[in-house]
Order: sequence, then structure tokens, then C-alpha cells
Amino acid sequence: MRVLVTGAAGFVGRALCPALAAAGHEVIAGVREGTAPRGAHAHRTLGDLAEERSLDAAVAGVDAVVHLAARAHMMRETAADPLTLYRRINVDGTRRLAEAAARADVHRFVLLSSVKVNGERTSLRPFTEDDPPAPADAYGISKREAEETLAAIAARTGLSAVALRTPLVYGPGVRANFLALLRLCDSAWPLPFGGVSGNRRSLIHLANLVDAIAVALVHPSANGVYLVSDGDDLSTAGLIRRLRAALGRPARLLPLPARLIETSLRLLGKGSLADRLCGSLAVDTGRIARDLGWRPPGTVEEGLAATVAWYRQAVRGA
Repeated sequence: MRVLVTGAAGFVGRALCPALAAAGHEVIAGVREGTAPRGAHAHRTLGDLAEERSLDAAVAGVDAVVHLAARAHMMRETAADPLTLYRRINVDGTRRLAEAAARADVHRFVLLSSVKVNGERTSLRPFTEDDPPAPADAYGISKREAEETLAAIAARTGLSAVALRTPLVYGPGVRANFLALLRLCDSAWPLPFGGVSGNRRSLIHLANLVDAIAVALVHPSANGVYLVSDGDDLSTAGLIRRLRAALGRPARLLPLPARLIETSLRLLGKGSLADRLCGSLAVDTGRIARDLGWRPPGTVEEGLAATVAWYRQAVRGA
């Protein structure tokens, strides 16, 4: 297949493009003006997804589109009206690209979405695709609207559309919160999270996500929304133990009660951090396993080991 990958220069795109090429696909990297993809892939400039003529040219002769380009979730949002910005890129950009794909008779359109469409926290059971969407922030709202926009275009035009909702994605090249956690775990300090052992959070290693995208591209039954993860949900204490073990450091976890940590963070106005450290956010991947036969090819241990190996070389410089 000839596959256009938007956001090809990003965290997921840099891993996806060579993997698709290795699988025999012809990859066209969709990039911003002035950005060149890594590797020897052909590339087409997409701008900010606002110019329809450039999008028509980008999808010409393409069999499938993987849409990774988006305004990413930001922990420290500074925009006065973030929802408008998210909608302009994540919703309107998806609509323009999907309409161009439909005009060009593209067979399959895969959108990278987020578990934030479901919500921010699970309690009694993991999220499923059948749960009513409950996004709690501007990013999650924009991803929900992008999914709905894509589904409406698919229903109207016959475009085959798939949305993959991911939890936190980690792997070589990771930034933001997971990189901060790696640095924290690489310190000699004891950490006060030994008591945060009752929560469960889903993650997905970059290589597993790339594999899920590759399957969604070609499987004849792929359609609609799928939740994906590594399939091994971890508590905060469990994740830190595994990371410190991979880093060659002792766990050194102090058993402070999870409720004390969560209450303290909320009193300090850090409710979102309290949710991430103490709350659960787990997903059920049964639908993609049943419909597409997809299961993560790699384990959490393998994913964490690969991430730590990258961290040692690229960040720590060891």
C-alpha cells in the first residue's frame, strides 16, 4: 500500500514510518513546511491542514492515511482559549484531511486518538469503547469531536475509518511526564509512593502502538473505535519499581498512604497530578483482540527496558 503518514516527524511518526516501510508499504511522510522526515521516505508538505489544495495533492494516489498530526495535550496550558486552538487543528484539520481522502478514493483512514475521549479516571472497571464519552479537558473534547467528524464523513462517503484511543505512550524518544518520571526514578532519593499500589493505569509502548496501527491499516474488518494498551496495567508503585529495577537502582519506596498523597496534592491545587499519581485509568482491549486479532507483541518489561536503554544513551549520556 502507499500510505500517507501525517505528523511523520513526531514521536510516533518517527517510529511508524520505518516500520511500515519494513513491512513493504510505500511511505509518504506528511510534514510541516520546512520540516524533513528522518530516513529516505518521500514526503509531502501539509502546512497546518488548512489549505485544501495542498491536502488534495498530499492524498493523490494514496491508498491509506494515518493521521498523527495534532495539537498535543499540554499540562501547562497558556492559551487564553485552548479549545478553539485544539478544534482548529484536531477537529477542522481532521475534517479537511478526511474529506480530501474521500475525494481521492483513499481506502483506509486511521486516526490516532486518546483515552481522554473516555475520561480521566476509572473506578470499578476499565473503560471500553461502548462507554459514553466523557472528556474532561479541551484536548479530550477535540479528540472526541475529531472521531465524530471522521465517522460522519465515513458514513457519508464510504471511507473506511478507524480511530485508535491510546493511554500514555512511552518508548525511546519520550518526553514530558514520562521523561520526568524516568529522571525521578534515576535519582538516589527515596520516593513516597510505596502506598500507591491499589490503582491501575494502562500504558502502551511505542512499538506496540506502531504494530496496532499497522494492523488497523490492512485488516479487512477494521472499522470504528478501538482502545489499545500493553495489556498489563500497573500501579504507580509497581511502575516505579520496574523503572528503578531497569535503571539498576533499588526501589526505595516509602509507604505513605495513597489517600494522604492525593489529599495533599489537591490541597496544593494539583488535582490533575493527584489523578495521574493516585487514580486509575485503565482500558479494556477486548474489542481489538476480537475484531482484528491484535494483541501487543511486546511486554511491558521489554518496553520499559527499551525506554531505559534510550534514556541512558540519549539523556543521561551513559
